[in-house]
Amino acid sequence: MIELTARDGASFSAYRAEPADTPKGAVVILQDVFGLTPEIRRVVDAFAVEGYVAIAPSLFDRVRPGISLGHDDSGKAEGAAIGAQIDKEKAISDIQATVDAVKDAGKVAVLGYCWGGDLAYTAANKVNGIACVIGYDGSDTVANYREKRKVPTLLHFSESDPELPLEAITQFRAWRPDVSAFTYPDATQGFGCDERGSFRGDDARKALERTLFWISQYVEGQKPILLKNAGTYAQAKTEKKTKKKGNDDLGPPMD
Repeated sequence: MIELTARDGASFSAYRAEPADTPKGAVVILQDVFGLTPEIRRVVDAFAVEGYVAIAPSLFDRVRPGISLGHDDSGKAEGAAIGAQIDKEKAISDIQATVDAVKDAGKVAVLGYCWGGDLAYTAANKVNGIACVIGYDGSDTVANYREKRKVPTLLHFSESDPELPLEAITQFRAWRPDVSAFTYPDATQGFGCDERGSFRGDDARKALERTLFWISQYVEGQKPILLKNAGTYAQAKTEKKTKKKGNDDLGPPMD
């Protein structure tokens, strides 16, 4: 664990992991409502293994430092109550300080889960020095469709999320063709977390594969390779296709 300081002088902790070799860039991981849990730390470690400097700020520190809650209904309720007390602008300030702390490693991606996914989406247009953003299960994200994206943005949504109807995701897609959004049939909130009963291994692996690919394009600086139905940031138009039933890709509408 390390200590960081935001512009307003507030200090907070962060879990950081280093790659074995010269870093390809950096990834900032934003927690869900359960805090800086062992599962989030494993995500940080996993990105370090992939060759990135990885770091997860403890965004609840402004209210309750060092908190890590259980992945159950009680933990979710407690975490949601803490999250409601976090001023979003101050959270963005903490994210900026975290990005600044790792930018010497190269370009920086920001990845967030649920509550952190919403913050990642907001940070994309407010935090300096971000190369790309990835968000999982951001239930508030779809309501923030008005602003054009300033950096490449990839989103993962669950089709059976009780807090986010599929119709709302479909409408979001129509408003934001500059975002590449995927849904996962039969998955529900937290499908990527192996500490939760909602974990779905196949969907988690598919989402991670897409996430790593996205980061490799925009952090490592490789020439973009078009994801199927990817957003305008893929730097190429998709071919006209007839969308098949059950296709989980909710990228931009066809030309």
